[in-house]
Amino acid sequence: MNIAILGYGKMGEQVELVALERKHRVVAFIDGEEDWKKSAKAFEQADAAIDFSTPSAVLENINRCFEAHKPIVIGTTGWYGQLAEVRERCLAEGQSLFYASNFSLGVNLFFRLNRYLAKLMVPHSEYDVSMEEVHHTSKKDAPSGTAIVLANDIIAAIPHKESWINQENDNRSELSIKSQRLGSQVGTHSVVYTSPMDEIRITHQSFNRKAFAIGAVRAAEFLQGKSGCFTMEDMLEAECK
Repeated sequence: MNIAILGYGKMGEQVELVALERKHRVVAFIDGEEDWKKSAKAFEQADAAIDFSTPSAVLENINRCFEAHKPIVIGTTGWYGQLAEVRERCLAEGQSLFYASNFSLGVNLFFRLNRYLAKLMVPHSEYDVSMEEVHHTSKKDAPSGTAIVLANDIIAAIPHKESWINQENDNRSELSIKSQRLGSQVGTHSVVYTSPMDEIRITHQSFNRKAFAIGAVRAAEFLQGKSGCFTMEDMLEAECK
């Protein structure tokens, strides 16, 4: 498979290494308008594009991939306010798009654990839930896309939680998310249930970026021959069959 990498930062470098390990070719590295001009012919050879760019660049990258009818895997977060519009266009035009707030298998298992624990905690109103997330200082968005998925799943399960807020507070109707940007931290997410008597905490900590790159390359493989809008849940379910 020929892959175009959109956004050649730390994650783009990892995607390149994993793609080569899995016997694919990287035919284009695109990290801005000048690269689009210089790599136009190389991009035509791509069987899929993998985007780990920035929230400000991702929509234009999606548009260019749709215009060229190239499947695109999106690991960038911070653009989900336009997700409904992008999804509608993808389905209407028969395009191929795969997006995820986090491509790590461990994180996606953590999503499932979080949903299960939230359901268990519904009858136990003495516990209040909050969240913490820590990432490297160059991460642009806060809270992280992963934290938002976790938060929305908690809100869907626990009746008295109506919304999330990206700060610590004592309003029980709001789910507090504490975001920190420290050093070179890859990513740590914790969901914490606290009562006057004790605390229940579940945590996922990423040690390196390779897990995300593996998931993204596998997503590009999954998209081949498909049209539609897909997530990690779709890929995991397909692998279970």
